[in-house]
Amino acid sequence: MTDGIDVDTPMALAKGWAGVTTNTPLGGTSEPEPVNGGATPQEPERPGQNSGGNSSGPAQQQSRAGAGNEAGEGYGAIARAIAYENLGVDPAASPRKKRRWVMLAAVLAAVLALSTLLLEAVSTYLLVPSTVAKENDSQKEDDASQPPFAVSVQSENSEPENWVMVLDRELTTHEIQKMQESSSPFSYLQGLGGRPLAYASHLEHAPERYNRQTPLDRMELSDTFKINFLSTRTYAVVIDDWEVVDVKCQKSAAKTVVDYPPQGGVPYEGIRLHIPPWADEPVLTDDTEGQGKPYFATRFIEVGGGQPSGGLKVEAIAPPGQSCEWGIKVHYVDAHQKEQYVQLKDSKGEPIRIRTESVPENPRQNWVFGSVPWTCYAQGVPCDLV
Repeated sequence: MTDGIDVDTPMALAKGWAGVTTNTPLGGTSEPEPVNGGATPQEPERPGQNSGGNSSGPAQQQSRAGAGNEAGEGYGAIARAIAYENLGVDPAASPRKKRRWVMLAAVLAAVLALSTLLLEAVSTYLLVPSTVAKENDSQKEDDASQPPFAVSVQSENSEPENWVMVLDRELTTHEIQKMQESSSPFSYLQGLGGRPLAYASHLEHAPERYNRQTPLDRMELSDTFKINFLSTRTYAVVIDDWEVVDVKCQKSAAKTVVDYPPQGGVPYEGIRLHIPPWADEPVLTDDTEGQGKPYFATRFIEVGGGQPSGGLKVEAIAPPGQSCEWGIKVHYVDAHQKEQYVQLKDSKGEPIRIRTESVPENPRQNWVFGSVPWTCYAQGVPCDLV
C-alpha cells in the first residue's frame, strides 16, 4: 500500500486516479491536480439521464404511466361510488346486483318521464275546454259588437212586361214621335226622366179586405223595388217583422202618364203592402201555399252565420193620385239573445226613405198603348196635340 492506496488492486488504482493527473515538480513530491481547471470531479452519467438533468428513461416512464392509471382508476371509483350512493347501491355489492340496480333505476327514470308526459297531456285536456270557452266568449263579444246587418234598396229598373211611366212634364211633339217610333219606349221615357210603375201582380188568394177596399174596375199600380239584407256576423241574425214609419204623402205632381197595360197579371216572389199599410201587411205574393197571408207570420229573413244575403221584392202601392215617402223598421233576433226594432239606414247612417208614387188623377197627357197604338187622352177626351 502506498500513501493509503492499494497498488496491488488494479480497480482501486483506476477508481482512485480516474480524473487525476500527476504533477511532480523537480526536487519535490508529486501532488495530484484536478482535471478541468480544478473543478470537482463529476460522477459518471447514468443511463437514461441527459445533460439537462431531465429523466426520460423507460423505468421512469413506466412509473408515470402507472401513476396516471392509478389516478384514473381512482376517479372512476369515486364516480361509481357517487352513482351507487345516489342509486342506493352498496359499492361493495356484487356486479350482478349493481347491474340490477342500474336497470331498475333506468326503468324508474322511464316511468317518471312517461308520468310527466301523461300529466302534461291530462292537464292540457282538462284546460282545453276552458280555453276554448274563453275564446268562444271573446268571439261572441266581438261578433255582438258588429252591426247586425247592412241594407241596400234598389229600384226595379228592368222593363216589366206591362208598365206605366209618369213624368212631371208634358211630352213635346218631337218626343211623342220618337216614343211612337222607338223599339223600346220604356227605355226612351226613362231617359226623359220618367219614373216607372208596375201593375200589381194578381193574387188568386188575395185577402178578403182587398176585394172590399179595391174597386173592381181599377187595377192597382205599384212602385216596385228590391231590398237586400247582408251581414258579416259569424252567428245568424233573423229578421222576423217590419213596420212602415214616418209616412208623408202629397198630391202627385206628374203631368204625363204613359200606359202599357197588361192583359192579365201573374204573381212573383215577394211581398205587397199599401202606403199607409193595411192590416196584416206585408202579404206574400208567391204563387204557393200561403199566398195573401201575412208574410212574417210564417216566414223570416236569415242572414249572417255563413248564410247568403236575404232579400225581398216589394210591391208598394200609394194612394191614388198621391206620392209618398216612408221608412222601415225591422225587428231582429240574434244568437246573443238580443232583439229589437231598428230603423233601416243607408251607408251614410241616414234613415232610408222610399218614394212610392201613383198616377195623378187628371194628367194633362195620358198615353195608352192598346188596340189603337198610342192613343192620347186628356181628362177622358182625346188630347189636343196642336
